[in-house]
Amino acid sequence: MDDRAALHCIVFGRVQGVGFRFFVVEIAERLGLTGWVRNREDGRSVEVWAEGRRAALEALRDQVRTGPPGAWVERAECAWVEPTGLFDDFSIRR
Repeated sequence: MDDRAALHCIVFGRVQGVGFRFFVVEIAERLGLTGWVRNREDGRSVEVWAEGRRAALEALRDQVRTGPPGAWVERAECAWVEPTGLFDDFSIRR
């Protein structure tokens, strides 16, 4: 049975300028996920698109709800979406 899924999250709070994107990349790579993370133009949120095994995505979701030291996550709005299969790795988008 294929348990591939995708997760789209927008994380709000003090999440820019605190290493949040690098934190997400490190976790995603360790979990074997593909996709991307980027700062949003509003200056107070980060967007994440990740694809892989559902259990790994759940672990990533739990981590983005906490964030790295120095971050303050007000809330994380996450939704399960259809995987695209377009990504070979996990990267930071500009």
